[in-house]
Amino acid sequence: MAAQFWKAAGDARVFAVHGAMGAGKTTTIAALCRHLGVTDAVSSPTFALINEYQYPKGVVYHLDLYRLETEEELHQSGVEDAVRSGHICFVEWPERGPHLFDDSTVHLLLTPLDENTRLLEVLRADALRALTLREHL
Repeated sequence: MAAQFWKAAGDARVFAVHGAMGAGKTTTIAALCRHLGVTDAVSSPTFALINEYQYPKGVVYHLDLYRLETEEELHQSGVEDAVRSGHICFVEWPERGPHLFDDSTVHLLLTPLDENTRLLEVLRADALRALTLREHL
């Protein structure tokens, strides 16, 4: 699944990860990071807001906007800097900061199909293409 994802993602750097609580957002991000060569433990940055992982070609940012409630909190958190850094950036709960994302953002839509299977839809607005992957977690 990860190899197909990175092929479809092309040169995209910002990934908005949508899904209900428990849909597998962090698990999916961890699998995609492992494929890049991240060896750090990938965990949800719910309390830290931003986790940074190293991989052979640079940095991956993993953001969680769930706890942010205002534009001011979003601005003060450093989230905008991470999103605009040019590094790979995964953002959980992107609905909390929709202005952060432009047409080059890749949107990942995670839907649980059963306890062990997730439907992952990958949408790129700039390329008007979609890729659907089914992943067993």
